[in-house]
Amino acid sequence: MTQSALFTPLSIRSTTFRNRLWVPALCQYSVELHDGVPTDWHLVHLGSFALGGAGLVMTEATAVEPIGRISPHDTGIWNDEQVAAWSRITAFLHERGAVAGIQLAHAGRKASTHRGWDPEARGTVSVQDGGWATVGPSAVAFDGYAVPRELSGDEIADIVTHFAEGARRSVAAGFDLVEIHAAHGYLLHQFLSPLSNLRTDEYGGGLENRARLLLDVVRAVRAVVGEERPVFVRLSATDYAEGGWNQEDTATVSGWAHEAGADFFDISSGGNVAGVTIPLSPGYQVPFADYVKSRAEVAVNAVGLITTAGQAEEIVATGKSDAVMMGRELMRDPHFALRAAHELGVEVDYWPEAYRRARGH
Repeated sequence: MTQSALFTPLSIRSTTFRNRLWVPALCQYSVELHDGVPTDWHLVHLGSFALGGAGLVMTEATAVEPIGRISPHDTGIWNDEQVAAWSRITAFLHERGAVAGIQLAHAGRKASTHRGWDPEARGTVSVQDGGWATVGPSAVAFDGYAVPRELSGDEIADIVTHFAEGARRSVAAGFDLVEIHAAHGYLLHQFLSPLSNLRTDEYGGGLENRARLLLDVVRAVRAVVGEERPVFVRLSATDYAEGGWNQEDTATVSGWAHEAGADFFDISSGGNVAGVTIPLSPGYQVPFADYVKSRAEVAVNAVGLITTAGQAEEIVATGKSDAVMMGRELMRDPHFALRAAHELGVEVDYWPEAYRRARGH
């Protein structure tokens, strides 16, 4: 059997991941009761990845308050009913040897949207149809969406509290780590980017001010989860737009967030500006992760059109990233990690007993 970087365990604080092939947050828009409570769909969806050998299974973007949901069909972590439902899911993930992670999120001006697969509806769901008024750092709309209401200083402080309470409930639900979602044009990214944050107070203007909310959230979450659990931050490395957020800003703020208590950085890109050209190609975001890792001297994972075992192995083995997250490929094949181990000639001890007849295919 060969030695594989992808299948070498990784430890962060008190948590050990059995490999470095992880599941990112994958929006499901499948809470039909609109109450934020995860269902059997989420148990089977997330549980299949744990059965399939992934090292970390991350929830979809899970809102820290009702108006923070991307859509009315999103999961939440703002009440105890949701905690109980998530507890059932984390118990299964642990039973199958996976680390259970939750992505804490607030969609800001990109909240209250229709599900992406509905061809008849786009943009913001009206209040009359079950949506809600959105908020943001400034009264600047995402193209095609409703204009958000600018948050007051007191409301910004409330956002920090919501993230901290979400983290507290996440611990109660059995999650091993929390990820703070500051990417893809959602609220914390909206504060980071000068294209969506036009404020003139202590939360706007220069980079330090625009990063203030994220850093306050990191500190608050770290205080709640304690010293044992890892804290991740997901960041978009660029807005792909002139005058917007860029990889230099991402590296700088990653360093600040690390000092504030974050351990690991999940590097994606885009999402804050509509209509931009994103140069899609296999592994197209890996250079962003490599840049942040080397410039900020922090641990990172790479995402984006990573689809084969050899490609994932090369990314980790060459030190461009400490782990990889594979979304669409894992949705196509939830047992990809087991197949990748076979392809790379790696012996793993977490094949489900009921599936052992399928080994060596």
